[in-house]
Amino acid sequence: MIDYEKELNHEQYQVVMEEKGPLLVLAGAGSGKTRTLTYRVARLLECGVNPESILLATFTNKAARSMLSRVESLAGLHTRTITGGTFHHIAHVILRKYATRIGYQRNFSILDREDSRQLINTCISELRIEQKLKKFPKSNIIGDIIGLILNTQNSLEDVLAGRYPYLLDYTDDINQTALLYIRKKKEMSVMDFDDLLYNCRLLLADNPDVTNILSGVFKHILVDEYQDVNIIQAEIIDMLACSQENLMVVGDDSQSIYSFRGASYENIINFHKKYPDCKIYKLEINYRSTPEILHLANLSINKNENRYPKKLKALRESGTRPVAVYAENVLKQADFVAQRIEELYRSGVELSQIAVLYRAHYHSMEMQMELVRRNIPFDIRSGIRFYEQAHIKDITSYMRILVNPKDELPWSRLLTMYPKIGKATFKKIWSYMSQKDNPLEVFLSQEFMNIITAAARAGIEQCRQNMQEILKLPTEERIAEKVIHVLLNKGDYRSYLQRNYSDYASREEDLIHLAAFSYRFNNMEDFLNELALLTNMDAGEGFEDEQDEKVVLSTIHQAKGLEWSYVFLIWCADGMIPLHRTLKERDGEEEERRLFYVALTRAQDQLYLCCPALDYRRGEGNIVLSASRFIKEIETFSAEDDKRPYEQWTLYNDYQ
Repeated sequence: MIDYEKELNHEQYQVVMEEKGPLLVLAGAGSGKTRTLTYRVARLLECGVNPESILLATFTNKAARSMLSRVESLAGLHTRTITGGTFHHIAHVILRKYATRIGYQRNFSILDREDSRQLINTCISELRIEQKLKKFPKSNIIGDIIGLILNTQNSLEDVLAGRYPYLLDYTDDINQTALLYIRKKKEMSVMDFDDLLYNCRLLLADNPDVTNILSGVFKHILVDEYQDVNIIQAEIIDMLACSQENLMVVGDDSQSIYSFRGASYENIINFHKKYPDCKIYKLEINYRSTPEILHLANLSINKNENRYPKKLKALRESGTRPVAVYAENVLKQADFVAQRIEELYRSGVELSQIAVLYRAHYHSMEMQMELVRRNIPFDIRSGIRFYEQAHIKDITSYMRILVNPKDELPWSRLLTMYPKIGKATFKKIWSYMSQKDNPLEVFLSQEFMNIITAAARAGIEQCRQNMQEILKLPTEERIAEKVIHVLLNKGDYRSYLQRNYSDYASREEDLIHLAAFSYRFNNMEDFLNELALLTNMDAGEGFEDEQDEKVVLSTIHQAKGLEWSYVFLIWCADGMIPLHRTLKERDGEEEERRLFYVALTRAQDQLYLCCPALDYRRGEGNIVLSASRFIKEIETFSAEDDKRPYEQWTLYNDYQ
């Protein structure tokens, strides 16, 4: 028998020992929610509950396996017959048994992303939509739109207006494509990833007898990370729990940060309205962070009105107060962080215990550069290195051609971006251009267009127009910053991003930030040389004995659920966190404040909030940045205290 009182704190113990649901468990950051879920399952098994009657829904299959493995070691009982895994896994298990009820064969196939993309392309082709001429979105964008419609239960018009306003003119074509795609999947008896949830919900809603059978089978349902479920996932759980109501959901409303994926904050915030007799428990004892960090985190979320009141309480002893660091500019910010990392490393701190967090991937640009210069190894969790991203390499290819027209590689990258120009076609084009003294002059000549096939002509002409717009700039103004501006605003690169990437807004922000960064170089050649050196240098040469040790660079979204001894949150300036464009969205500021809270609660021992005082903007020069409104709110809420809940440093004055 497990000694639950000994193994759990009093908050966890109450949850684990509760006889029946519905239960809403509000688990604060670092409060041991996984431990609580694990012991709850073990407790059910010890009480004689049939493993087959337990359903455990998590957001990764790895999390479910880890919990069930721990249950086996705790209770000494097999958990193989417990249904555990992601919502998609659970939906798949159910659909394999009952697919014929909704017109599918039981041996239906599941499309991966590439299969889905190819089938959407087939639909576009059959509908004879001229994708390139009409600047119609690529199949991957259409797939994302269809997925958002299913997962948010919004109309096509609402999804386009909210996420893809530049595609509203193509509403009818997108609608026809989506309808044909759905019909073809049914005819072929195939489902994509989003269909698993949608069709499972459809099955349960249209077949009450199936719902009653499954509700009778799953007498105990436990859901992890409930703040991240979407509308369909919540409805599936509600229908499966309809007869028993032995439902326990665990989550933290203050860490709901995935609305862009379709997660619905209302699910957790309105749970007590849906289940009026539910019991609400709070896990507020934090095992992760010092009291000083938690005090700051508690203050940071106070202004959010639509939430469950909760206050994290530290189990650890007092530590160092967090530090707000105000740097002269973003380069000095990066310099400070890198210098502090070196000091921590020399004092015995492992690099893997240090993280640099930021709101958007482009915020890491200067940080990556400084770490490379100092040979500090780092691991990027928010994507590939900034300078190696496709859209960065696309834009710099134009610059490389201007500097060296005989460089074949940027020509190859640019021209093959356009329709009907594959490797074979490019090889013929380059064979002609490379024989001339100046391939750029040849490319812009009318003689050159005479050798281009009719199919490739439209793409070539667009690329020529881009080059001509750049060349309209006076020679002394052909700098990286202005080339980027021209390609986005007078060329076709903005529309290219919109057609090809669902995260086009983030990629455009990357380029705008790159343009602002480039102003400090005297000319385009110096700028390109610096990027080339950074791309080719291998950070970490000075840390040979610690080859597996790396500082983590991550967006806050990617950092959720993780923890480090030392956390640097950079770009804590208004407009960067909260990110300016999110403030236009419904409840955007509240979600950004939750994101800030998530960042603070990743730190165990020491937290640095870093804010540059100046930033360069095209046409404006250096402008003064104000600290994030979230930091100012903390100061307001702590006004009754004798001192701020953090130290305040001004770089190169107080610190050195």
